Amino acid sequence: MNDVFTLKGKEILITGASKGIGRSIAVICSKNGAEVHITARNSEGLENTMNLMHTNGHDLHTADLGITEEVNALAKELPILDGLVLNAGIVKTMPVRFIKEEGIDVTFDVNIKGSILLIKQLLKLKKIRENGSICFISSVASKKMTVGNAIYSASKGAINSFTKSLALELAPKGIRVNAVLPGMVKTNILQDSSISEDDLKNHLNKYPIGRFGKPEDISYLVVYLLSNASAWMTGSLLTIDGGYSIS
Repeated sequence: MNDVFTLKGKEILITGASKGIGRSIAVICSKNGAEVHITARNSEGLENTMNLMHTNGHDLHTADLGITEEVNALAKELPILDGLVLNAGIVKTMPVRFIKEEGIDVTFDVNIKGSILLIKQLLKLKKIRENGSICFISSVASKKMTVGNAIYSASKGAINSFTKSLALELAPKGIRVNAVLPGMVKTNILQDSSISEDDLKNHLNKYPIGRFGKPEDISYLVVYLLSNASAWMTGSLLTIDGGYSIS
């Protein structure tokens, strides 16, 4: 029974793996036997992730998924994959009246467009193995709205719709496509945001479990989706948010 949860022998790509949730997914996939390929814009961050990973045989690819040429080059470099985790993303919070066109473009380019173009190229090059698994990291913000999050929420909502459409398209090949919708996860991204300590304390009151998520909380769910244990799951949007969305 335990064998269905292993990633032993699987080739897995993780985008946005230089820090936070992506780094945690890479490390935990390596501990579960996968040969892991990591990518992000930050080469130093990728090196730090590599140093944390279990065993050898992994590699890194510095690439910006917002640049089509780099997406195409990445697809050519990669081997045939058993699994993909599309985690690369950015958060830009601002009221709609202050949104600039550039901010819309950057948010959608990084959060969804780059992932779509990467998958397109990998499919054209026949680099996603039949019966493989694709996992998007979306957000609970795609279904529970907050003021100032319109563009970010819209980009994550696009991920949800694309997940379901792609799942239908790839089902004949046995390729599963699912998305994980995390609530607030404590990563370094909070240190770079405009969210104050008081805002965080007030927000925490909306989590029935009594804490924000940890990167590994998300990673364990992703490992399940990449493993053979989830062989009958596709087109699903899996919320993991400590009860936030039901509070």
